Amino acid sequence: MNEIKYIFKNLILMIGGVSLIIFFLFYIYFPIKTNHGDTITVPNLIGMELKDIDEFLSDRDLRYEILDDSSYSSEYPPYSILQQNPSENEKVKENRKIYLTLNSSIPPKIKMPKIINGSVKNAQLILKSYDLKLGEITYVPDMARNAVLKMFIEGDSVSENDLVLKGSIVDLEVGNGLGNQIFDTPDLINLDLEEARFTIIGSGLRLGNIIYQDSGYYNNKILDEEGNEIFEKVWVNPGKVFRQSPIKSTKVKIGRRINLWIVTKPEDEII
Repeated sequence: MNEIKYIFKNLILMIGGVSLIIFFLFYIYFPIKTNHGDTITVPNLIGMELKDIDEFLSDRDLRYEILDDSSYSSEYPPYSILQQNPSENEKVKENRKIYLTLNSSIPPKIKMPKIINGSVKNAQLILKSYDLKLGEITYVPDMARNAVLKMFIEGDSVSENDLVLKGSIVDLEVGNGLGNQIFDTPDLINLDLEEARFTIIGSGLRLGNIIYQDSGYYNNKILDEEGNEIFEKVWVNPGKVFRQSPIKSTKVKIGRRINLWIVTKPEDEII
């Protein structure tokens, strides 16, 4: 009986000793040697330049490896980080390797997308989707308001499907909606109504109000004996234009109404 008690006692001591050793190894020794249970939060590396990566990751007990499949983005400088794995904020162990994809130093060539005849807003969205940048917008006379008429890269005209460098700045020539119909108002003074109407319509303008008065004159610029400019009244014959609005040489757009003042014709005399 004593022998059994002795064996049982030793067995308990042995189990206790083993348990103590296991506790020491897993909860004291291993954590000290391997930082068991400690993790590192992966930092954001996107956009960082390669020359800064080594020291940055070493200070955080991380390593890195550059992958061969480089990509390109115009938003970041050459040899900066475009992609990383593991990604930002992931928890990793000390000395974990971070796999990096670099931004290429040479942008690839892409086909120029179709934006001609589309709106400026639509062109901006398309260019961005192709990783192209919208440059200067120059408005030119054209009836198509805000429509893209031409595309330029570094001063050279480009067309749809031309090969261009990704990230290029694209300048646009856009219609102002006025066409070439911005011009000086014609001189209608001393014309009769039909002559004035013909001139107005032929200029892409519209006849506005017609005001008749019993008499009228216009100021004619002349030089006096000393060479000074003076104005003299010139009375207009019946049926002729003596005033107009806008006045001659005023810049007007296509379709502008021109108002006329005309001297009333006398009634036919009854013989």
